Amino acid sequence: MATRYRPHVSLVGLIYIIIGIFIAWDRGYIDESLLRRVASALLAVFLWVLILLGVDLHIDA
Repeated sequence: MATRYRPHVSLVGLIYIIIGIFIAWDRGYIDESLLRRVASALLAVFLWVLILLGVDLHIDA
C-alpha cells in the first residue's frame, strides 16, 4: 500500500506561531485594518465569481 504524505504542524510549532502573532499584534505590526484587508483579499480570491457579478467584498468597519 502506498502511503500519502500529510504535512502537519507540531504542537511546538503551533505554540511558536501563536506567540509570534501575539507579539506582532502587541508591537503594532498587525492591527485591525490589516486584518480587514487580508480578510477582503481572501474573500476576493475564493469568491471571485461574485466580484465578476458586481458584488463588493470589501470589509468596512
